[in-house]
Amino acid sequence: MPKLTKKVVEGINPQDTDVVVWDAEIPGFGVRVWPSGRRVYILKYRNRQGRQRKPVIGRHGNLTADQARSVARQWLAEVERENDPASDKLEARRGATVRELCGRFLSDYAEGRKKESSIRVDRRMIERFIIPALGNRKVAEVTRPDILKLHNNLRDTPYQANRLLALMSKMFNLAERWGLRPEESNPCLHLEKFPERHRERFLSADELMRLGDVLEDMERTAIRPVQLSIVASVRLLVLTGARLGEILTLKWDEVDFENTYLRLTDSKTGAKTIYLSDPALEVLQALPRHAENPYVIIGNKPGAHLVNLEKPWRAMRSKAQLDDVRLHDLRHSFASVGAANGLGLPIIGALLGHKQAVTTQRYAHLSNDPLRAATNQIGKTIATAMGVRAPRSQ
Repeated sequence: MPKLTKKVVEGINPQDTDVVVWDAEIPGFGVRVWPSGRRVYILKYRNRQGRQRKPVIGRHGNLTADQARSVARQWLAEVERENDPASDKLEARRGATVRELCGRFLSDYAEGRKKESSIRVDRRMIERFIIPALGNRKVAEVTRPDILKLHNNLRDTPYQANRLLALMSKMFNLAERWGLRPEESNPCLHLEKFPERHRERFLSADELMRLGDVLEDMERTAIRPVQLSIVASVRLLVLTGARLGEILTLKWDEVDFENTYLRLTDSKTGAKTIYLSDPALEVLQALPRHAENPYVIIGNKPGAHLVNLEKPWRAMRSKAQLDDVRLHDLRHSFASVGAANGLGLPIIGALLGHKQAVTTQRYAHLSNDPLRAATNQIGKTIATAMGVRAPRSQ
């Protein structure tokens, strides 16, 4: 066992599971390295009841190895006096507020585990709903009625209410893990989610034509490169079925013109391949590349991608008389055209990058249209052969 120094601690390579390296000088003093690379100093000892304890002294970076070693010596001295530093630390932690829990959730859990877009959503819900309602409450004192009241306040927006409930449930699970609440005391347990009605909106052929006319007009009158990017982004959304974030953050080195696909290094579901139709390829080939900017859809700032498409989209859909259409509905429309043209649900799910087959089931009713057309044609042929006249209209 080596003596724990800055060089030794930072030289420990993270593994698939936690790695603990013990110090050569102080019994029970060690450093735990998480798979994420985070390093924390710990002390292992037995209290006067004979129970083994392994409290965290502090995070490497916030404490040096020498500072952590000094704390370890102080704690061992307390153990000799039959005190329990872990219990003392637990009591202090139980005084943490929900505001502090939110901050720790973002810094110690979300960062490194969640995508930046997801962290932004979490932070927005924390700042908008959780902090105003519960921020100053002690984590250990939050009750199920507190959570129920907050959840019910959002009943008019069930999807948002349920996402908030899921976020709080995760935070209070972590609070138990971090010793801020007793185990199995999560106040979100047994609370029912609101029913969610999945909104399905597909563009008809006429609506697609109106949108296309608006895009052509915008392209014709564009005077700035970013305006061409806006037009291209909408075209790519409807021609590929990709998610908004996948198109806005697309880089040129992820575009394979030779093999006609996009090879995304990261997406909502991880690495992903998006196959390109000829019209989608034409959109990409027509876009100019800009020096010092790796992104396909450029933004207003040098070297950056377009960040927000909502404002220009609202203007587009208004001109096209599509006021109820969201950007995400372009993805639905891509899938609906595939279903209406006889593509099976597994194929549609693969094109959209769905990991679960159930996600694609919303398009199942559309896939019946080709079957209806086929059986209608067969029936007409048989009826003609049999000399059966078509029924008169009433």
